[in-house]
Amino acid sequence: MTKCYPTVSEEYQKSVEKAKRKLRGLIAEKNCAPLMLRLAWHSAGTFDVKTKTGGPFGTMKHPAELAHAANNGLDIAVRLLEPIKEQFPNLTYADFYQLAGVVAVEITGGPEIPFHPGREDKPHPPPEGRLPDATKGSDHLRQVFSVQMGLSDQDIVALSGGHTLGRCHKERSGFEGPWTTNPLIFDNSYFKELLSGEKEGLLQLPTDKVLLSDPVFRPLVEKYAADEDAFFADYTEAHLKLSELGFADA
Repeated sequence: MTKCYPTVSEEYQKSVEKAKRKLRGLIAEKNCAPLMLRLAWHSAGTFDVKTKTGGPFGTMKHPAELAHAANNGLDIAVRLLEPIKEQFPNLTYADFYQLAGVVAVEITGGPEIPFHPGREDKPHPPPEGRLPDATKGSDHLRQVFSVQMGLSDQDIVALSGGHTLGRCHKERSGFEGPWTTNPLIFDNSYFKELLSGEKEGLLQLPTDKVLLSDPVFRPLVEKYAADEDAFFADYTEAHLKLSELGFADA
């Protein structure tokens, strides 16, 4: 989709750059890149292409959205970010949360995701139930990512590779453990682990395993496992699309 980005002031752009530096420091100090990426994803992934509601517009700061079951633990991310956000009152939460996701990928060795400021904060959180359910199959993934958000099969697999960062916590999701042996490094090891089979201590969710059984998803898994540059290129495109759902549409 063609984008027509709003023009922001020079002062606003300077605040973005300063906030980015502060975010690098926080994420490095707290080792919280996975949490910040999850915050950015869950903020954006509520977008519904039909109703033009939800999406990356700062509503995650509201207790009502943080209370959604899929967002268990994201109150920690919001709390960690608030002291930096207070230093930049001119930035919208919408931009700030997506900027945190961009920095999280970059600081862990992943690709540099382009960032376009200018999102406005919306007052009302989306309804619960728009984010993917880790216990479901490929039809569910396509319903959420393709039908609801308007993303492609390639985007689904590339974004799944973001699970190279972080781990599941039983008290938050019902699942426990990391997907890779180094959950603070952004690389293509998620796909390599997926193809090598289940291992003690590493996690494979039903929504991970379906990437192997689906005839469209699997060739992409194999491609990304063999070629990290290809994964980074497609991930960059998918992350950018996700972070701009409903924003700057021409």
